[in-house]
Amino acid sequence: MLTVASDIDVLARFGRALADPIRCRILLALRAAPAYPADLAEALGVSRTRLSNHLACLRDCGLVVTAPDGRRTRYELADERLGHALEHLLAAVVAVESDKTCPDADERDCC
Repeated sequence: MLTVASDIDVLARFGRALADPIRCRILLALRAAPAYPADLAEALGVSRTRLSNHLACLRDCGLVVTAPDGRRTRYELADERLGHALEHLLAAVVAVESDKTCPDADERDCC
């Protein structure tokens, strides 16, 4: 049975995916083109085991899917709109002035 996730759940999953720099790098790489795990591991300079763990997280978050390709498995973004969302998010964050941070950023460990 399919259910529609709440907006909060969707954003939380997306936030969890973006919370790790390696997962961000994977998403950006897959935004450019689908890829095989071995190629991603080499391109990102991480072990295959570590990459596998991050890919599992991204699959669990619903952001990437696998596509069988002979004896290999290719990874790609679950929906092309995710690539557009990443582009818009990057553009929005870059547009914000770099000296604008939360007044209590050090205390809250944010920004």
